[in-house]
Amino acid sequence: MKDTPRFSYDLATLKSVAADVLRLAREQGASSAEVDVNESFGQSVTVRRGEVETIEYNRDKGVGVTVYLGSRRGHASSADLSPKALADTVRAAISIATHTAEDDCAGLADAELLARNPANLDLYHPWDLSVEQAIEIARECEAAALGVDPRIGNTEGGSVGTHASQFVYGNSLGFLEGFPATRHSVSCSVVAGKGDDMQRDDWYTFARHADDLEAAAEVGRKAGRRSVARLGGRKIPTTKCPVLFEAPIAASLLGHFAGAVSGGSLYRKSSFLLDALGKPVFSPVVSIRDVASIPRGIASGAFDDEGVATQDRDVVTNGVLNGYFLGSYSARKLGMKSTGNAGGTHNLILQSTGESFEELLRKLGTGLLVTEMLGQGLNMVTGDYSRGAAGFWVEGGEIAYPVHEITVAGNMRTMFQGIVAAGTDVLRRGSRQCGSILLDELTVAGD
Repeated sequence: MKDTPRFSYDLATLKSVAADVLRLAREQGASSAEVDVNESFGQSVTVRRGEVETIEYNRDKGVGVTVYLGSRRGHASSADLSPKALADTVRAAISIATHTAEDDCAGLADAELLARNPANLDLYHPWDLSVEQAIEIARECEAAALGVDPRIGNTEGGSVGTHASQFVYGNSLGFLEGFPATRHSVSCSVVAGKGDDMQRDDWYTFARHADDLEAAAEVGRKAGRRSVARLGGRKIPTTKCPVLFEAPIAASLLGHFAGAVSGGSLYRKSSFLLDALGKPVFSPVVSIRDVASIPRGIASGAFDDEGVATQDRDVVTNGVLNGYFLGSYSARKLGMKSTGNAGGTHNLILQSTGESFEELLRKLGTGLLVTEMLGQGLNMVTGDYSRGAAGFWVEGGEIAYPVHEITVAGNMRTMFQGIVAAGTDVLRRGSRQCGSILLDELTVAGD
């Protein structure tokens, strides 16, 4: 029986709630205020060995209000949208603001930077999916994984999830906008075994629109093939060699870059890329764009968390850093303007240098292909990098055998400068999009 959930409120109602909160803040003495009203719901199903293991539903709503008494800031939130709760929440924020220290950088975004008539970026595509249909898709995904090879003897299951949310952001400068968005996923994780050797791997697909998801059976087959390929892993001697980060892992390098040139790290002086603006921080083959305007994009948005209009930017061109990721507060701390990145980066895209994954392997020659990273290992202040890893040893441009129990180490500044190529095997299932990345040399610690 199909019972597809829907929003409890329409967007106009959320706008009315936001307007009421701003009015209450003004009446209670706030010199300025901003508010976020949101609602979300979702459904996820996990099947293990063909049997339903979990069915989860979630439904949430909330309001968060930030008030300013001059340069004093107070914030409070509530999951209750009733008139009394809204008044109490505003009162709490006002009370907090009276006890905070003055901060000249606190305040709303600059009025001239706010988005006016923001574009519709096609982010809302609800999946009319009953729980029975979700179960069948999860079963199909898991069955495809188990059918890859008889050595796949265990499974962590196939999962299907669908989620919808909507929000309204408003402030006392007259900004009041919002939109709904969806995200859907199919994933699978299985365990292959041969004697005492047990290896797990997974695969997933993620998109705004169900039609943009990979087929469930293909997700399962990829998870199965990846787990089997890791059987028979060996240790290798400690060495220095070229390293190819597979696309799912390579995206983490973009994440480290984004963290290093984000406002909070910069004004706190806790970044290995301090004072790097206008300087070459990558090798000349690297160009990176921050793109907010992609229709159905995972991290697309016409405005950021403060209502500032977003912009598509060339953040890195031929290795040179052109700009930071700033919200209003961090921009003021640095004596700059917001870049429309309150809340983080948008679709951060590394431009490919044109090689396929197979061509990158040939370019690597002899060295390491990394397909899994373990633990945290980046010192954001110094850039020193050391993480556990697993993957494959490559000889003569061909994968020779799987390796495990190794550590890759270097310094992020040197690693960025040592990027040789970026592949065409781009994954678009997240906000950081790139193909596999080849580095000229890292230390690989093994036996």
